[in-house]
Amino acid sequence: MIFTDFAKSISQLTDHRFQRVLFFGIALTIALLFGIYAAFLALISTLAPETLSIPFVGEITWIKDLLGWGSMLFMLILSFFLMIPVASAFTGLFLDDVAKAVERKHYPHLPKTPRIPFRETLTDTLNFLGLLIGANLLAFVVYAFMPFFAPLLFWALNGYLLGREYFQMAAMRRLGRAGAIALRKQHWREIWWAGVLMAVPLTIPVVNLLIPILAAATFTHMAQRLSGGVK
Repeated sequence: MIFTDFAKSISQLTDHRFQRVLFFGIALTIALLFGIYAAFLALISTLAPETLSIPFVGEITWIKDLLGWGSMLFMLILSFFLMIPVASAFTGLFLDDVAKAVERKHYPHLPKTPRIPFRETLTDTLNFLGLLIGANLLAFVVYAFMPFFAPLLFWALNGYLLGREYFQMAAMRRLGRAGAIALRKQHWREIWWAGVLMAVPLTIPVVNLLIPILAAATFTHMAQRLSGGVK
């Protein structure tokens, strides 16, 4: 059933209303990653010396160039981790727009819902982002002792956290906070697996640009299915 929800989301990539949110989301994601990269380059430019004098070798003048090229590799590796918090930010910024596009196509019988107040959405997003970053920082300790299992642990942890957040925000639109939490607790295993399905491709460059929008759509379908189709 999880794959059915995901397949429905992929099939809607040709929907122009869906594409508008998709392209805007991709542009914002790329801008965010480049912004972080630009800030990192600026830091290198400020801190790195113009020349470095090494005994018996002489002056080296290409330190900044080396660090600049090395920073590209560093950012590619860092994007492996950055896309998880970027995806979490999409729950607040785009989930409502994606959910509306999904409902217009697949659940036209449902009445319109009021948009969740921005302050409430922002508070939930920041709280979740803090939880996500804190949990991953603690997990690095575990990764150090279990390096061979680090990818599996990373996907399991972030799959749980992303599934929890995406599903709850999707379900809240029609069930309210209390109803969404109750439904999430009832189906937490399936929601966890769906979160892992999203967390794995989030670590694949280029592919990960599509996942936040597809995740929002997938969990909208899941919320409808698990709630029995809210009228």
